Amino acid sequence: MKLHYKKTGEGMPLFILHGLFGLGDNWMTFSNTFSSLGFACYAIDLRNHGRSPHSDDISYSLMAADVKELMDDLSIDKIILMGHSMGGKVAMFFSELFPERVEKLIVVDIAPRYYAPHHQNILSALHAVDLQSAGGRKQVEEQLRVSIHDEATLQFLLKNLYWKEDNRLDWRFHLNGLEKHIDAIGVAFSPKNKISVPALFIRGEKSGYIQTGDENEIKSIFMDVEIVTVPNAGHWVHAENPKGFAEKVETFLRH
Repeated sequence: MKLHYKKTGEGMPLFILHGLFGLGDNWMTFSNTFSSLGFACYAIDLRNHGRSPHSDDISYSLMAADVKELMDDLSIDKIILMGHSMGGKVAMFFSELFPERVEKLIVVDIAPRYYAPHHQNILSALHAVDLQSAGGRKQVEEQLRVSIHDEATLQFLLKNLYWKEDNRLDWRFHLNGLEKHIDAIGVAFSPKNKISVPALFIRGEKSGYIQTGDENEIKSIFMDVEIVTVPNAGHWVHAENPKGFAEKVETFLRH
């Protein structure tokens, strides 16, 4: 699948993968930050997200293969790969399937373990929006506010809203396809062999996605790994403490 992306800067390629319901545009601020350090940053839309194609086939192996296809199309031999949440799982699977193509791996606030579906509230809220009759972004926002009370989540979802036609709004993500395969988003990463790619796992201090008990599993899979915590941040580590997040990444990139 041909993925949509935005490139910033020149240098060693740094591929950035967003989380569920996200898109590459969520990471443009950091693309600019890291490109100023001498990296060519690629903010990528994964399948069924952003401006990339939609498909009813969804799995981490497929998403990892999509990333490899993009590398091949761009004649890029090796990358630094960073992914947040779902994108972090994609990065893990990529590191097993194509280890020779990864220079370094950065996983943001997700562990290798299985995660039970926990997006029912968001899915219900999205289905409750009447896009056919919505006259603009404001009306969609008002409908979402009925069920979604977290401002960051609300604005995150609204970034996906666009005019599909002159008088019809739509979501950039493939809502029905993602919902149909929501179980596949939570699957565990259980590689057959240990991963030797140098890896950094970043967790938010206030997030429960990487718990103390996950550390041993991470270290049992990744042979060369560091686990760091960004203070005063939850699951949206990069948005809640951008300075602290950028410092952790930069230290790892320069090591």
